[in-house]
Amino acid sequence: MYITLPAPQRTELLASDIDGGNKMRIATGENLGTGTWAPDNSHLSFQEPRAGVGGKAYIVGADGSGLRELPLTFDYIMYSVLSPDQKTIYVTGPERGSQVPTVWRVSTDGSNPEEVVDNCGAVTDIDAGGQYLLGVVWFGEKIGIYEVPTSNKKCIPLLPGVETIYATIARDGKSFFYAVASRGETSIFRQLWKDGKTIGAPQLALKVPFAFPTWHASHGAYSISRDLSTIVYARPGGHADLYLLSQR
Repeated sequence: MYITLPAPQRTELLASDIDGGNKMRIATGENLGTGTWAPDNSHLSFQEPRAGVGGKAYIVGADGSGLRELPLTFDYIMYSVLSPDQKTIYVTGPERGSQVPTVWRVSTDGSNPEEVVDNCGAVTDIDAGGQYLLGVVWFGEKIGIYEVPTSNKKCIPLLPGVETIYATIARDGKSFFYAVASRGETSIFRQLWKDGKTIGAPQLALKVPFAFPTWHASHGAYSISRDLSTIVYARPGGHADLYLLSQR
């Protein structure tokens, strides 16, 4: 899934095959953001951040059917993640009147909303057993990658100080990936991980000989597949306008 910006104050959410085929428009809105796919690719989540007026989170079928808005009240929604069993969705954002991000979980039918943890970044992935949430703090003093066990809802630092946008659990569930951009290149690291604990130091898994943007138009601008075989990233285009301002 990806976002296009066809006009000012308008975005479109589209889904397609990995090569761009079978493209389908899923939703339109003023400022949409991508969430995650269900493991069987039958559903996906997305959000409309809407800072200052209240963010919204949605679940929809991969063919655009069955759109559901979730009954959550955030000032701004940062990310949404579907659980492996597709019964729960985890949504992160600051609540009204707060600057601290809070993670909530709610049944995909909109019932049983429950706060999970606050001030632990944005949840970007969940393990196949539904036992651990991986989260990333994007800015500030707590920047880094964190973990939240669903059993005790504690915020546990895994890689403090790491500056990245997403943490993605590998397909075998024994490690996770994250990307770091610097000096014209992007490095993707693998961190071994078992039973909620990191093993050893992060290892360089892949170095891309060019830098791609991690953010574009307030949205995450790349995604890494769980087997590291594919990276999808945005390459912003468009044009710039040059103006002359007279000194008179």
